[in-house]
Amino acid sequence: MSLNRTHYRPIDAGVLAEIRAAVGDAAVLTDPERLAPFARDASELAAVPELVVAATSTEQVERLLALADRRRFPVTPRGQGTGLAGGAVAGCGGVVLSLAGMNRILAIDCANLVAVVEPGVINGALKAAARAKGLFYPPDPASFDTCSLGGNAATNAGGPACVKYGTTRDYVLGLEAVLANGRRIRAGGATRKGVVGYDLAHLLVGSEGTLGVITRLILKLIPHPPAVTTLVALFPRMPDAMRAVSAILGRGLMPSAIEFLDDHCLSLVGDLLPFRGVARAGALLLAEADGPATVIQQQIEAMGEICLENAADDVLLAPDSEKRARLWDVRKQVSLRIEEQNPVYIPEDVVVPVAGIAEFVGRIPEFERRFEIAIYAFGHAGDGNIHLNLTARSESDRPRVEAAIGELLRLVLAMGGTISGEHGIGAVKREVFHPDHDHHFRGLEPRNS
Repeated sequence: MSLNRTHYRPIDAGVLAEIRAAVGDAAVLTDPERLAPFARDASELAAVPELVVAATSTEQVERLLALADRRRFPVTPRGQGTGLAGGAVAGCGGVVLSLAGMNRILAIDCANLVAVVEPGVINGALKAAARAKGLFYPPDPASFDTCSLGGNAATNAGGPACVKYGTTRDYVLGLEAVLANGRRIRAGGATRKGVVGYDLAHLLVGSEGTLGVITRLILKLIPHPPAVTTLVALFPRMPDAMRAVSAILGRGLMPSAIEFLDDHCLSLVGDLLPFRGVARAGALLLAEADGPATVIQQQIEAMGEICLENAADDVLLAPDSEKRARLWDVRKQVSLRIEEQNPVYIPEDVVVPVAGIAEFVGRIPEFERRFEIAIYAFGHAGDGNIHLNLTARSESDRPRVEAAIGELLRLVLAMGGTISGEHGIGAVKREVFHPDHDHHFRGLEPRNS
């Protein structure tokens, strides 16, 4: 990853001494072996920072950013480094500001149904703490057991539950953040409604650290669903499965999650699934319903009938928690197995309108033949968020993979879609992102615009 220092000054001995004085010597990491873990996130990008500041307080963040503003050195905020877009990688050198140590759950207010947390709190830790009090924090990115809530807010993270519950932005009531000049601001509050002035809290959510560093979050909680049940449907072809999704949503049913795996994904993880018929299936749908037990039983059965109407070969229920956990564990294994088995592996994260999912996935084989690559497709069928994993068997084939990405993105835009559903822009898509349109690329405008 190339470094662009045009607008910044190097951190010399004098500036380093000022940083130590500002944040405390114990918070500053400079040894190469301690810097190495901060050189990358979950993307392919890497750049070793000049130093790391491991903050444990908002005051340290304030002092560091105020100093950076005066001395003109870059600061890259970082949570747990689980992002796939290179947003936590110090591409311009300077300081990586780690917020992982700011990891306290400050309050779970059962009366007002809110949680107050620091940015380094792990998503799954809040889920568990809320569940212990009968409450629920819905946003569930795939890495919920390792990713931080500050990172979730910075990227407006989603997950399978988005189809019913929405993204992180829908649960941020208020926040505290430090701007680039070191000024601390507070936006929003602990109320469910607020219409006074600009909505600065939601402006900061999804801004990926470009507007400020989030140091505290006030998050909405809801009562925990009393029951959950799961359905698995096997289809001969992917477009059949996507038509079933449109039919489920079109008839007013609202699954709490509805995921899909294509035949390539099933060839990798089918051996882990606890039922027959996977080997010959062209696609799999994994749908859930949550709520009162009697209500969701009717809903899940209705979803099963719709799947059968849309050419499903088989529909199976997995109502008990052990089977559900096994199914979701298999779903999480997909990316790992794709990466393990392919020397070239580039994950893309696109969204198309729900009604266009069947058309889009139906065209993926065309791209595989044209570019002589393999594309693994899975994701959140309920909101049109498709994870495309483009692969090749040799590094010499990488140019074909990258060319295919460009063409696929053109198709997404032509269908009225957007370039990222939950991974963000980061450094991976920064060079082609068009700031005037949240879903347009420089040089990749929709053909019908």
